Amino acid sequence: MGVSSLGMGSNILTQDVLDKLRQADEASRLTPIKRNLSRETEKKNTLDFVKAHMKNLSDSIDELKSHTLYDERKTQVSGDAVSVSAQSNTDIQDFTLDVTQLATKEIVESGSFSSNDAKIASGSGSLTLSVDGEDFSLDYDENTTLQDLKKMINDTAGDKVDATVVQIGDDDFRLFISSVGTGSNQNITLKDNDDNLDTKLTDDMQEIQEGKDAKFTFNGEDVTRHSNQVDDLITGLDITLNQVGTSHVSVEQDREEIMKRLNSFVQKYNDAMSELKKDTKSSQNSEERGAFSGDSTINNLKRSLEDIVNSLGEGAGSMMDYGFDIDKDGVLSLDTTKMRAKLDENPSNVEAFLSGGDFVKEDGTTVQVKGVFTQIANTVDEYTDYNGTLDRYATSIDNRISELRDREDATSKRLDEKYEIMKKQFAAYDAMINKLNSTSEMFKQMVAQANAKQ
Repeated sequence: MGVSSLGMGSNILTQDVLDKLRQADEASRLTPIKRNLSRETEKKNTLDFVKAHMKNLSDSIDELKSHTLYDERKTQVSGDAVSVSAQSNTDIQDFTLDVTQLATKEIVESGSFSSNDAKIASGSGSLTLSVDGEDFSLDYDENTTLQDLKKMINDTAGDKVDATVVQIGDDDFRLFISSVGTGSNQNITLKDNDDNLDTKLTDDMQEIQEGKDAKFTFNGEDVTRHSNQVDDLITGLDITLNQVGTSHVSVEQDREEIMKRLNSFVQKYNDAMSELKKDTKSSQNSEERGAFSGDSTINNLKRSLEDIVNSLGEGAGSMMDYGFDIDKDGVLSLDTTKMRAKLDENPSNVEAFLSGGDFVKEDGTTVQVKGVFTQIANTVDEYTDYNGTLDRYATSIDNRISELRDREDATSKRLDEKYEIMKKQFAAYDAMINKLNSTSEMFKQMVAQANAKQ
């Protein structure tokens, strides 16, 4: 119902008046709630970024506090005679391999047939294919072709041999059978059990490559293996013999993996600190002020990260002794040359200092240390663990947002009800004023008529 006509010509009781009254009410009652809701929502969104950075940092720390990192191995191989890969925790060592003979496959060749489809038997029977101590029985008849025999061999004994028919020349087709494995135990034979098989597959079968064992020396000791893939010489090492020759092999701690993980920690620490500094920044300018400016929880987290890097030691030195440094702006860095020198000097001490264990001091005494990354993890985990400080803080923000939304809805409802009542009241006043205006007009007319009669 419009009320633009309310008032005795003065336009006092209008919709515009109601709107301005409502705006004033909202500014004093609703706007502060909306402002707080916006602030808490910004905190919630910003906290998601903080938690993501802290999760990345926590994962990096977990990698460094684990002793398995220091069990990673790499190999250095001189020469092309062998290739070597090392599994984790393989003994660190040096040795020499001198390869004198590579393992080879056994290959046999049949006599010559006129075509792929040449018949191989005069009647029915069976033959026995023997390889690597295993026998395979194959049936044939007078219709079996050379191509059929090849297929039967591959279907029946394909795990042990490969059979193929090769055209050597005009009207010259031959069956070749090659062992899958290598070594002196790969001898291949075909035996006819019923004397109906063409002798080109028995008497005329020739060995064109002998299956031989690999022969090499390990630090001067003679070694023989059936295969060029050697995984049982030294526990944790996989050795491939490539060619005749000599190679020197060094199995070492994989320092590059350690350095990679340390540099990753430095990067993730700096990323987390950069986010925290931005989010806790104080400023008179609201656009520059961080979402957690003056907030104790996030400021305490920032101080905790600053403190743990500066205060660790346990009698085994400080992080600075191992190449870590923090500049005046709080940016962490790692002098990799210094860390590598520490690893060269005493890798066990570096492992103990970083991940925990027995640390041997310069005077020969041994101290048990927790490891700096174990200590850092304890601090960080208080914040990042399930239902830890950040989870509880996120819950408290969610609760405040829920409460503010409820207050916003309730306040809006009360204002709606208030101004709906005022709207009806203004309309009623408008009707009263209109009635008074009509009565006044009637009296004016009566006075005018009376004056006119005089």
